[in-house]
Parts: sequence; C-alpha cells; structure tokens
Amino acid sequence: MKASLAPRPAPVRGTAPSPVESLKTGAFWNRLGARFLPFADAATEDLPLSRILRLSLFQVSVGMAAVLLTGTLNRVMIVELGMSSSLVAAMVALPLLFAPLRALIGFKSDHHISVLGWKRVPYIWFGTLMQFGGLAILPFALLVMSGDGIGSPAIGQVCAALGFLLVGAGMHTTQTAGLALATDLAPDHARPRVVALLYVMLLAGMMLSAIVIGRLLADFTPTKLVQIVQGAALLTMVLNLVALWKQEARNRAATAARAYQPSFSEAWAVFSARPRTMRLLVAVGLGAAAFSMQDVLLEPYAGQILGLSVGATTSLTALWALGMLAGFAHAARRLGEDSDPLRLAGFGGVAGIFAFLFVVFAGPLQSVALLGIGAIFIGFGCGLFSVGTLTAAMAISDDTALGGRTGLALGAWGAVQATCAGLAIAIGAFVRDMVSAAAVAQDLGPTLAGPATGYTFVYCVEIMLLLATLVALGPLVGGTRNPILPPRRFGLSEFPI
Repeated sequence: MKASLAPRPAPVRGTAPSPVESLKTGAFWNRLGARFLPFADAATEDLPLSRILRLSLFQVSVGMAAVLLTGTLNRVMIVELGMSSSLVAAMVALPLLFAPLRALIGFKSDHHISVLGWKRVPYIWFGTLMQFGGLAILPFALLVMSGDGIGSPAIGQVCAALGFLLVGAGMHTTQTAGLALATDLAPDHARPRVVALLYVMLLAGMMLSAIVIGRLLADFTPTKLVQIVQGAALLTMVLNLVALWKQEARNRAATAARAYQPSFSEAWAVFSARPRTMRLLVAVGLGAAAFSMQDVLLEPYAGQILGLSVGATTSLTALWALGMLAGFAHAARRLGEDSDPLRLAGFGGVAGIFAFLFVVFAGPLQSVALLGIGAIFIGFGCGLFSVGTLTAAMAISDDTALGGRTGLALGAWGAVQATCAGLAIAIGAFVRDMVSAAAVAQDLGPTLAGPATGYTFVYCVEIMLLLATLVALGPLVGGTRNPILPPRRFGLSEFPI
C-alpha cells in the first residue's frame, strides 16, 4: 500500500509525451474541429479528421490561386497597368476552356489504367505541375507588361494569357481528381459531408490567402507582387505534395486493363438519364453565372468608384470568403435537421439578390460599409447555393446505377459550374466596358454619365439571373428530402442562427 501511495516522479523536461498524452491531445483537436468546423463530423474511424484536413491542402492551394487570378492580378492589370477590363476578363476566363473537361477528367480518373495501381494520384500530380508552371510564368509576364522588363507589352499579355490558362487547367484537374479521391476514401454515408468539408477548406484557403496577400500589398510595388506570385508557385507544390502523401493505396487490380471499358458517352447517358438531373444542372449553371459575373468587377469597382487601395480591395475577397463560410455553417445545421438542400439553394439565391442591391447602392452613397456587407452576403448566398446543389448532385452520384463513377458526377457538377462562371465573367466585363463607354460619352443621358453605370448594369443583370435560378429550382424543391445525409445535426456545434 505504501508503494502505491508514493508520489509519482516529476516528468523530465524535453522528453516525448506518452502515448496516453498523445491520444488525449489528438482527441482534443478532434473535438475542437468537430465543434467549430462545418462538416467536421464527416470524419470516421477509417478516415480521421487529421487525414481529411491533410488531403484538403490541395483545396487550399486552389483557393490561393483563385485569389491571385480573380482577386489581385485582375485589379492590378485593370487599375495599375491600365489594361482593358475586357482583355483582363478574357484572361481570367481562359480556364473556361478546360472547365467542360472536368466531367471527362473525372470519368478518366474513375477508369484510369496504371501499372502503379493509382487512379487519382497521376491526375492530381500533373494538375499540380500545371498550376506551378502557370504561376511561374505570370511574374515575368507582369514585368514585361509593366515596362520593367525587356520586350513589347503584347508579349507580356500573351505570356500572361498562357499563365492563366495553365493555372486554370491545373486547378480544374487537381480539384476534380482530388474530390474524387476524397469520395473513394470516405464511406458511403459520409461522402457528401467529406466533399462539403473540402469545399470549406477551399474557402478557408481563399480567405487566409486574401488576408495575407492584402497585408503584403498594403504598400504596392510591382516587385513585391512578383515575389508573392513566385512564393505562391512554390507553396502550391509543397501543399499538394503533403496532401497526396500516402493518401491513395496502390491497387493494381483496380487499375489493370479490362476487357470492356465503358465509353464516356455511355457513362454520361446513364448519368443524364437520372430524374431531374438536367434541370438541376441548368439551375447550377444559372446560379453560378449569377454569383460569378462580378468576380473581376467588384475590386475594380471598389478601386475606381470608391477609391480604395489594392490592399483594401483584396480584403473584399476575405469578406466574401467569410460570408461563404457562414453560408456553409448555416447549411450544415439546416441539413443536419433534414432540410431540403434545394430549398437552401433557393434561400441562397434570395440572399444574393439582396447582396447585389447593397453593392449597387454602395456607389452613389460612397459607402464602403455597404460594399463590405454586400461582399459578405454574396459569399453567404453562394455558400448556401453551392452546398444545396452539391448535396443534390451527390444524391444522384450515390445512386447504384452510377456505382464507381463519383468522378463523373462531381466532374459534371464542377464542369457546369465553372463553365457558366467563366462565361459570365467574360460577358460581364465586356458588357461593363460597353455600357460604361456609352455612359461616359453621354449616350445614355447626363444622369447616367459616369463609369459606375457599367458596373451597376452588370449587377442588375446578376439579380435577373438569380431570379431565373429561383424559377429553375422551384419545381425541384421538395423532391430531395436530404436522401443521403442522416437525420441528425452535424457541423458547427451550437452555431447561433
């Protein structure tokens, strides 16, 4: 008895924690993540939260690239370099060329033949290389366009277009194959929440990147911008390598050549034949166009009409991402209460309408606060819309007729969303240039004679597109009573509505 009552020896500083202490630490972080991170309860015994978060690093790199392309570089080229917003929008929309291929990329990764036994890893790896290559080209293109390099500015514009194209192709390839890998690793009942959690990490990466880049560019210089883009290229490689490490097990039997290989057209026919699939994709396309048309205009609008600095306008992306995370959190709770995901998507459309009204009135009132509120509500509405339509798409992909073709379903959802978003970006900037030129020339009358008229016209078009999205979603609401997610609460524990 005396021996059992003897005091325990004090722990020696510098020694490694015991296994029990390590387990307690891991349990603490798991509880913390499940409490404050939307969709964090997607973790299972075979796929713990730490592994999901490490895999999600490829989404962080994609979010960082998206901030650079649609947030920082487009404003610098339009305002600081004086390029036409139509030309810049065309560059930003160049990834549109690869967006329709997302469904094909997902299908190919579903049926990839490899002696190494990997289906998703080769696509993620080559997507990473394309992202790195595009970001490596862009700094030199910017130097030439700014006049600090050697050569004609036209050469810089061509190289910039090539850089945008490579980054966009890499983003689409990496994201499609990465999301498909996540669905492979997750059990059937957790797949929608795992994919949604990865989208949360995409937004977290965008928000963090926007804050960091905004602070670094508080005192803007072309050299500092070049250093940031070069650092992003290196960080992309590091993040994606860490994300891929020992994630996909080698399975030579699954990637061996088979006697019968289904064609993409056959697989697409099965997918598109599902009830209400095409109407859902139409609604996804309209909503994506409505929320994305302002992507290359919001920051120039803040700089040209409200006179904000480069760092301040980049912070708008952080506000947008914060609103998007709030939308994800609210959707997490509502879906956990067995709400209709398409009804949530409709609420996102309504929130977007109010958001663009805030943005429209921010110009004439010269109110930075209204613009910030509008940016938050754009993200909030887009978050609700994305989660709702993604959950509905996952309901289609989990159908037994599509077994083993999650890459195709996720690719189709992403292809429609990215294609319509890219078209909207290009069309929005082109329309803004035309209307602004007519307004400045007083062709629209003295009341509308100003550069803000073009921006306002585009925002009004986005409101009309959101109304059309609500019309497309209307017949679908009520028919998808959350068929995959279990009727229990998940996500941001005790998150206040």
